[in-house]
Amino acid sequence: MTAVKFLREFLPGDSEFGDALSTGGKNQAQTAGRRLAAATAKRPGVLREAGMSALQVWQAVSEAQGRGRGDRELAIVFTDLVEFSEWALEAGDDRALTLLRDVSEAIEPPVDERGGEVVKRLGDGMMAVFDDPRPALDAVTEARERLQKVDCDGYDPRIRAGIHVGRPRCIGGDYLGVDVNVAARMAEEAKGDEILVSDRVLELLGDDAPKAERKRRFRVKGVPRDLGAHSVRSS
Repeated sequence: MTAVKFLREFLPGDSEFGDALSTGGKNQAQTAGRRLAAATAKRPGVLREAGMSALQVWQAVSEAQGRGRGDRELAIVFTDLVEFSEWALEAGDDRALTLLRDVSEAIEPPVDERGGEVVKRLGDGMMAVFDDPRPALDAVTEARERLQKVDCDGYDPRIRAGIHVGRPRCIGGDYLGVDVNVAARMAEEAKGDEILVSDRVLELLGDDAPKAERKRRFRVKGVPRDLGAHSVRSS
């Protein structure tokens, strides 16, 4: 079995495919991986490793055909609602859930319409990825405008967002890595109705970049010290 496991290092894809992290997604390879892992949990052996090897290659091929992402440069977006948690404590679960559904209908269509992918919903926010920063910024800008039409008695729903471009690693339908953390931290540091973008975003936008004001004090744990953040209030 050791030899088979060793050979997986030379196959395309994730050589650790088969654990809970790598099989957490919804595509067929990940679903089959979860079932195989469960069926062989008590008696792992050569058949398990051979099966996982096949699924590992299948997953890698899926990524190469565009059903996954692989090692590609992506625009990573995080959003959340400003002061939602405080309001929800007073409003209660029913009203909070109604609002979240309205917010989802406001901010997710612009992502889909511009070729983005909503990776996951984070309570009052979301993570999305795009092939390019221009549609990412346009989607967030439109989402911010659409949110102004969401009516909620006693609460003014406003989003804050962070956008960064990097090469996150796709594992189990999720994206992990430093670049993901950077985008998330930028969203956390943004104010209501503010979009924070990294130096790399503006660099790739070039002459098409919107007016942006550099944050003079942006020293956030988990973000490289030399990375600059820029505030975009309109595009």
